[in-house]
Amino acid sequence: MDADKERCGRHPDSQYVELAVEVFAMLADATRVRVILALRDGERSVNSLAEEVGKSPAAVSQHLAKLRLARIVGTRQEGTRVFYRLENEHASQLVSDAIFQAEHSLGGTPWHHRHERRPSPSTVEGDRE
Repeated sequence: MDADKERCGRHPDSQYVELAVEVFAMLADATRVRVILALRDGERSVNSLAEEVGKSPAAVSQHLAKLRLARIVGTRQEGTRVFYRLENEHASQLVSDAIFQAEHSLGGTPWHHRHERRPSPSTVEGDRE
């Protein structure tokens, strides 16, 4: 059983701990997180991403280069244009989980709870009868 833990990297002495730290370091930048969120809906050009995240195309290109080296995003070229897409759903899930955690730890009611449909009082009372 311990061999399974070591093989999958979930043991504290695992060689993958340093790699996990590198992934977290890559995601420890607001612009890169915003880029990952923007790419969840599909591939985008640098200019489109720059507009979405409110940064210059040059700045976004620098961040995309880092994400590409980390194999979090991939590219497709169409003529002279380059389109970026998520290559690593795990990184996207880490970002989603971190945002979910932040929403719930800050107090108040997270957006997704405020917009849930709740039963009306009459429906609840009717269920009690």
